[in-house]
Amino acid sequence: MRLRFATPLLATLLASCATPLLPPQADLLIKGGTIYPGGAEPITGDVAIKDDRIVAVGPHLKVAAARILDARGMIVAPGFIDPHSHMEDWLTDDDAQRRLVEPFLMQGVTTAFVGNDGGGRIKVGELLASPRTKPVGINFASYTGFGTIRSEVIGNARRTPTAEELAREKALVRQAMCEGALGLSTGLFYAPQSFSQTDEVVALAQVASGMGGRYDTHLRDEANYTVGLAAAVDEAIAIARDGHIPAHISHIKALGVDVQGLAPAIIAKIEQARREGLDVTASQYPWEASGTSLVASLIPLWAQDGGRAAMLRRFDDPALAESLRSEIGENLRRRGGAGSLLIVEGRWKNQRLDAVARGLGLDPVAAAIAAIREGDAATISFNMAESDIVAFMRQPWTMTDSDASTAHPRVYGSFARKYAVYVKERKVLTLREFIDRSSALTADWFGLTDRGHLRPGAFADVVVFDPATYAARATYEQPDLTATGVRWVLVNGRLAVEDGRLTGTANGRELPHTPPAGSCQ
Repeated sequence: MRLRFATPLLATLLASCATPLLPPQADLLIKGGTIYPGGAEPITGDVAIKDDRIVAVGPHLKVAAARILDARGMIVAPGFIDPHSHMEDWLTDDDAQRRLVEPFLMQGVTTAFVGNDGGGRIKVGELLASPRTKPVGINFASYTGFGTIRSEVIGNARRTPTAEELAREKALVRQAMCEGALGLSTGLFYAPQSFSQTDEVVALAQVASGMGGRYDTHLRDEANYTVGLAAAVDEAIAIARDGHIPAHISHIKALGVDVQGLAPAIIAKIEQARREGLDVTASQYPWEASGTSLVASLIPLWAQDGGRAAMLRRFDDPALAESLRSEIGENLRRRGGAGSLLIVEGRWKNQRLDAVARGLGLDPVAAAIAAIREGDAATISFNMAESDIVAFMRQPWTMTDSDASTAHPRVYGSFARKYAVYVKERKVLTLREFIDRSSALTADWFGLTDRGHLRPGAFADVVVFDPATYAARATYEQPDLTATGVRWVLVNGRLAVEDGRLTGTANGRELPHTPPAGSCQ
């Protein structure tokens, strides 16, 4: 006997009872995008995510999901990793909104390193514990800093450490490594680190090496202030060799009129070191202007000996006036002149030094001294040649970084600018090269397990962006404009950016380095 149902609705209800719905196999399915998995060719397909991990990647996944994001026409990539930033103040701020680190998330940056340039903490453990009470929007790792350590042990004196002081410095490196430091960073251009000799740095690098760490350096000279760019690169390579440590040259550049055009020679040095078996890499921000301060740009090292108070006393010493003016003038020349220095904070914010000089009725050297007396203002220095930027960028061992610092557009736009200008507009890099050198290369070299790749088992740090509109809006005049074109960003499996807007979710994590077993006993 054949049953007939009174209504189609009843038939539908009975059928649904007979075939119960299957539970979702994923929390989220990113569907139909062009996937750049990191270190591999792109495919068109889907990415399935459950909890904080990727569970499947492939074309036409047969995966049920609680939510589906339609990524057709979009680029799907691993969350970008910035190996040289200065975002510690953002990550530890009392303001929960600032701790989301909007400038990075809106570019697809999901992980950043802090403590660079020798400024990392000794008590790294305290920093790594801070997300427990102050949740953050991105993942982060931290170096310990040579500058912090040397200041703690020696102060601002221009001398070598005693045997006892060196032993204390080494002990502090070991302490920081045991608390989770990624390695040792230096800023050998900056006092008091600039007062060190190479063997002091090697001794500390050996400690970090023995605990599985990396060495990150702002070179002793990126121009020809002291030893010169070529010799500074030689020193970094020597530290890698004698310290038995992988070495990373941060924000690699040829800075100033006297060294522009040297990129091919510097690249040749690094290539030779790599052929010899040394693990040397670099990173770079895609801007023609660097960011530092008036003191670091212009004041000779001998005048910085002893710190700011001692420097200001030297400004008032008639016996030093001629030599001080002469060396400041030479530093101005190598930077490209007073018109190349843009002051970006304080009384003369957004004025070039030549305009400041005219306003004060002084020559540029006297104007610089007057400005420094009021404070060591952050500056932007226009001093790089495009040919050098491109030459360094093309190297397969050059990663993307921001060197994010005060009032420079690189905070809000480095990754987005690199894509829009150097991939899309100038075609210096392919899209895959840009993505790999902003994610997989960085993760693999720094040992970030299960990050930097879109593959099953990896952490779900993902950026989905529109290739037609992904670009920086930040400029030197308006440095705080967020990038455009990012549709979604996931940090450890949760949406931090949705439909181009912050969700307010703070799902970032600290990423402590784990030293080899037994090394901290």
